[in-house]
Amino acid sequence: MRKLFIAAAVASAVFTPLSAQSANDSANFAMRLEPPGLDPRTGAAAAISSITLYNVFEGLTRIDAAGNVQPNLAESWTVSDDGKTYTFKLVEGAKFHDGSDFDSSDVKYTFEANAAEDSKNKQKKRFTNMASITTPDANTVVIALKERRPDLLAQLGESTAVVVDPGSASGNATTPIGTGPYKFDSWIKGDSVKLSAADTYRDAANIPINKVSFRFIGDGTARLAALLAGDVDFAAIPNELLSSDALNDNFVIISGNTNGETILSTNNATEALSKLKVRQAIAHAIKRDDIIDGAMFGYGTPIGSHFAPHHPDYIDLTNTYPYDPEKSKQLLAEAGYPDGLELSLKLPPVDDYARKGGQIVASQLEKAGFKITIENVDWPKWLDEVYKKRNYDLSIVSHVEPMDIGNYARDSYYFNYKNEKFNEVIRQADSAQSPAERTELLQQAQTILAEDAVNGFLFQLARVVVIRKGLNGVWKDLHLFSTDVARMSWDN
Repeated sequence: MRKLFIAAAVASAVFTPLSAQSANDSANFAMRLEPPGLDPRTGAAAAISSITLYNVFEGLTRIDAAGNVQPNLAESWTVSDDGKTYTFKLVEGAKFHDGSDFDSSDVKYTFEANAAEDSKNKQKKRFTNMASITTPDANTVVIALKERRPDLLAQLGESTAVVVDPGSASGNATTPIGTGPYKFDSWIKGDSVKLSAADTYRDAANIPINKVSFRFIGDGTARLAALLAGDVDFAAIPNELLSSDALNDNFVIISGNTNGETILSTNNATEALSKLKVRQAIAHAIKRDDIIDGAMFGYGTPIGSHFAPHHPDYIDLTNTYPYDPEKSKQLLAEAGYPDGLELSLKLPPVDDYARKGGQIVASQLEKAGFKITIENVDWPKWLDEVYKKRNYDLSIVSHVEPMDIGNYARDSYYFNYKNEKFNEVIRQADSAQSPAERTELLQQAQTILAEDAVNGFLFQLARVVVIRKGLNGVWKDLHLFSTDVARMSWDN
């Protein structure tokens, strides 16, 4: 059936007139998932920042295509010798899309709101670490930290640190208003979000692409069909379709890295999974290469802890618990489950790593003595039951934020992992005095997670997308989830 569908898509694409394809001043992006909202400060879904970060909203800094920190709403900064005081000089003339002026008071309001008791910001601790935020004038912000944070400049370029206007902040989930190069036009639920170049933007004359559409197409084969028909210019399609003859010289396949650690998420608070030997049994049951080959068609890098292999502080811990299903059975028996252990596996609606990968993981666990019940859920149910209420045994998801190993130290995070030694290592790493000290601490943290078998560490998610030939500026490596359209352009 898949081959017949592709053939039909190719046929329709052949007869699609060129006028149906994007003009040089527009770009259309296919997305697998629709975001639950459009406020990147409060939503956990990567789809939110994929649409809004650097397009609608901006932070004091931004991350560029090479992963480096660049100026954004802050044109420059200085850092005190003790690493605790940051002084930012803001750009002049920036405005929000509703015409409101941007100044230092907006930064102060945003960061204080992120730290407030009722804040829903998923990186709230970054802002509660700010001892004071002062505004000597409209173009200067001084942030004094309680503890050093060497990564602060990069963190201020992430979605959780975008700057908002107090007058429009409450409506950003549905009608976002930022300072970015694109303003929000419409959101047709189940179909698309449309943006257009903002005439309020401080560098509007130098934005090559004026119209942007993000289309929500859940089925991978349908995304390929939309690409071939000229309806979209950019799409992630199932890896098994990348070798299709339909992807001719009119298209370019981009393959790179992401920060997405794909893991078998484990609820460490349940009676069975709180036992180290049970988690070790899970770790010994996992054969990573089979998951990468079977679910991702070879795209992915095995991991043994929660850390990106392309990061300079990474250490390879994949042999901490080598594949050994007989050892798994032995450990289960020692943990009190000689006849096996029943566990549920709740899978979000991601066809490849979650649904296909889940089938493979379930089969591997069952060979090792587990009894797995798979439950496929949609994203709202996954976010509610797994992420918020922590009502689950196992799940599979890619954690896509950069340097998110610190999540394991969060009190109420959905893994339910409690380890004060790990927490202290992370605290020390966050305020390390030197890069060498920070490397040593981050490697300690990786080792603790691996030895504790906190989760089933599977593989690093690859960045694989297909774009229409002539579209320039698409990131090869996905350092964080953003579609930086203002820096894209078409060949003339």
